[in-house]
Amino acid sequence: MKKLAFLSFLLIVLPGCATPSGGKRAMPEQSESRASTSAKVHTELAGMYYERAQMGIALGEIDKALQSDQNYAPAYNVRGLIHLALREYKEAEDDFRQSLRLDRSDSETHNNYGWFLCQRGKAKESISHFMTALKNPLYTTPERAYLNAGLCSRKAGNLKDAEEFLQRALLVQPGLPQALLGMAELSFANGDYTAAKKYFAGFSEKSDSLTAEQLWLAVRIERKVGDRNSEASYSMQLRNRFPDAREAQLLMRGE
Repeated sequence: MKKLAFLSFLLIVLPGCATPSGGKRAMPEQSESRASTSAKVHTELAGMYYERAQMGIALGEIDKALQSDQNYAPAYNVRGLIHLALREYKEAEDDFRQSLRLDRSDSETHNNYGWFLCQRGKAKESISHFMTALKNPLYTTPERAYLNAGLCSRKAGNLKDAEEFLQRALLVQPGLPQALLGMAELSFANGDYTAAKKYFAGFSEKSDSLTAEQLWLAVRIERKVGDRNSEASYSMQLRNRFPDAREAQLLMRGE
């Protein structure tokens, strides 16, 4: 995936917190509630800065969240994402595991930890985490877990499951770009070039810019279906935009 964004933290706008009035001491449950709310607010701010790639500020917000409530599981989940983005893999895994120790049912953490494992060469192990995420009927973004399960099943060599998961992702969210691309790649690998062309066209419509790898896939699809005009168009884009890319060299060699 291009971005870790199909792995991003769900931001929620919270009402402001009222402070006790009249100089009265807060009851213990009120203090606990304020601590939890503070942790939630700072964690959501961290998620916002993470989305903006402002990782230092995001980590600072997580520190504030955990100062308010050291047992707030979502804070460890978001910090895991930040460490993953920074390629601090040990720290990322430690945080994902801690989040799950505190809340074993959290779908977002299971999805993110599963993607982490997949990226670290443990694709087979990752699938169970996506499935756990999907068991929660209140999980608001099941298409992410289905998409990740599809991509990681393919990485693990299980093409049948990969196709099923990607199709489910598209049922939940028709037009999901990375699912369309995944289906184009699978269809091409299976020799269903008409389907590959259809899925790639859907993906291309939703993409601002195609990578060298994606253009090379498009060239090969159009070559197989016999659309010479489209093949020539994609070939020109690949040569002009990525002249030094491996895919451009393959094109020049006539492969």
